[in-house]
Amino acid sequence: MISHTASALQYGALCWRVKNGRRQILLITSRETGRWVIPKGWPMEDRTPAGAAAQEAWEEAGVRGDVASVPIGSFLYDKVMSRRKNAVVSLRTRVRVFALKVRALEKDYPERKQRRRRWVSCSKAARLVREPDLAALLRAFEDA
Repeated sequence: MISHTASALQYGALCWRVKNGRRQILLITSRETGRWVIPKGWPMEDRTPAGAAAQEAWEEAGVRGDVASVPIGSFLYDKVMSRRKNAVVSLRTRVRVFALKVRALEKDYPERKQRRRRWVSCSKAARLVREPDLAALLRAFEDA
């Protein structure tokens, strides 16, 4: 059984670069399930929404770069808060996504032992992620 609690807000970073004239997206794996996602996290008291997205990109993917101040879109997903024997409690979460042009990809970063990262085309990223709204955002970003 899955039960949903009230909705919440997170900020995410769509980390990108241009290689051979085409945009590429940096995807990372989630810690719990290993699915492909973008860096994201909760609001931070001492940071703007864009700043929080950039901080998450650093912590989760080792990214340094230039983050846009206005979100390019958002998507919904179910953040698993707890798992019990016969139930999963999840929080319906909206992620506001900020484009972050990658300047450097560091080898040493806080979550390096907990995640994998992978550069892929926008269209491949859209096929790899599970959230339909995020996939649509990735496809639109390829043509932006």
